[in-house]
Amino acid sequence: QVQLVESGGGLVQPGGSLRLSCAASGFAFSSYWIYWVRQAPGRGLEWVSGINTGINTGGVKTYDSDSVKGRFTISRDNAKNTAYLQMNSLKFEDTAVYYCAKGGPRIGKDLWGQGTQVTVSS
Repeated sequence: QVQLVESGGGLVQPGGSLRLSCAASGFAFSSYWIYWVRQAPGRGLEWVSGINTGINTGGVKTYDSDSVKGRFTISRDNAKNTAYLQMNSLKFEDTAVYYCAKGGPRIGKDLWGQGTQVTVSS
């Protein structure tokens, strides 16, 4: 079954950390970019981070939105078909449902997971 399954969300205090996981199955994980996108309550989708395949690019490269740069780190483990989002120094405004998606610059995001809730609250 072709799918992405997120996990690792939860309730955390401001300044805390969480690591989200995105487990892939049913497709060639290493051949696709992976993205993290979030949706805060009452707001639209916001791109968070992306990681390329590393194929023909001299290595894996990561991309982060200004809102999370320096606090969040995206990574991937192709042997485990899993991507991660390490979130540090969490803020109230990071509260959202976090989705992972696969795709690439030419095809966009063509498969999404079901999402995992992250709540930052004191």
